[in-house]
Amino acid sequence: MAFNTRYGYAAPNQDAAPGQGSGGLEQGPKPLDQLPRLARDTTAENPWPVSVVSQKYHDAVRRWPGSWVEGQIVEINMRRASSGYITLRDNFEDISISVMGFRNFVAMARDFRQGDRVVIHGKPDVWVKATRLSFVADDIRRIGAGDLKAQIDELRKKLKGEGLFDQENKVELPEFPKRIGLICAPQARAEGDVITNVNLRWPAVNFKVVHAHVQGTQCPPEVIAAIQKLDADPDVDVIIVARGGGSFEDLIGFSDEGVVRATAACETPIISAVGHEDDWTLIDLAADLRASTPTDAAKKVVPDVREQWQLIANARAQIGMRINAMVDNETRLIDGYATRPSLTHPETMIEPHQRFVDDSVQRMRLGLTRIADDASLTIEKLNASLNALSPQSTLDRGYAVVQSKDGHVLDDAGKVRPGDELTLTLKRGEILAEATAVNPS
Repeated sequence: MAFNTRYGYAAPNQDAAPGQGSGGLEQGPKPLDQLPRLARDTTAENPWPVSVVSQKYHDAVRRWPGSWVEGQIVEINMRRASSGYITLRDNFEDISISVMGFRNFVAMARDFRQGDRVVIHGKPDVWVKATRLSFVADDIRRIGAGDLKAQIDELRKKLKGEGLFDQENKVELPEFPKRIGLICAPQARAEGDVITNVNLRWPAVNFKVVHAHVQGTQCPPEVIAAIQKLDADPDVDVIIVARGGGSFEDLIGFSDEGVVRATAACETPIISAVGHEDDWTLIDLAADLRASTPTDAAKKVVPDVREQWQLIANARAQIGMRINAMVDNETRLIDGYATRPSLTHPETMIEPHQRFVDDSVQRMRLGLTRIADDASLTIEKLNASLNALSPQSTLDRGYAVVQSKDGHVLDDAGKVRPGDELTLTLKRGEILAEATAVNPS
């Protein structure tokens, strides 16, 4: 067997390595043959070193036979492929044993969960380094189809089917509660955690504490009565059900059907803060909010006064900045209006319109002149055409117009007979004549 080399002991067939003692009754380790062989031979002057005692425990336990052990899994860790750990609890007594196993055992135990009832085969062993007793397992089997976890799972499915866990039934928590109802065990650490952390975050809140058993057979009826009592109090704005961590069986009272139904029926917003982060009970599903721990519930039920003051300070600062920005903007607008040319030189407002009027008058004059010129030219052309077509212009060239006595213009000599009176119109004046002879062509 191997002993601590500080005391000068070595494994069988090896020489002891002497060392220098750093304290105690002697300055160096004793040789193996000087130590008592049996426990009854040890004395205060000649004791066994701790390493010797631990090794003797190990050697004694190693001779124990293997056995089958029955119990319920309250903790299990099989995340590593090379080794795994289980805490196995007695089915009736509050007694547990640590179980460890290696690769083959981990492969068999990987599908097991907290709450399963099992039988495990293995041998006891002592870890020499810490003189710790454990049970090294090599086989595990499930027993009992009606274990607690399966019953709770069946109850969960039943209540879920009734709609007790539906999100639409959840009640929103008040933002600034004035009174908090707290359900916890008497003198429980959870009570102090909740009250202390709430007061640190929001000192203005008050508490109404109702004590109840949070474990055992008295737990469900007392928790139900506490919920109903606080729900009937009109001054209570929100309820917290708080309990510290524990094993699966310790927390089973909060998976009781009556507790779950009372939680779901509670009209006051209710927070479940049972156990730790990894602990789940059915009250967590029925509550309006689930907190991982009682301290977490305190953080969720009230705001942080420092954060609220900071929000107010930020809001005030933003309001001040916006007001100053509005005032500065209006001031710039007023300064801009005051320095506008339309106010310093009002005539500049008329100048564009005056220029428009002047330009319009000028364009109108030009247009009218062009129209008049075009009309005059047209008249001249028409007058020239009229003059060219006028009989007077023919007379002006020396011709004469011959008219009969009745005033008809004669253009054919055959229409005149000798003796007819004729009127000859010249450029100037008229001549009365008588036809003496007619010579038709």
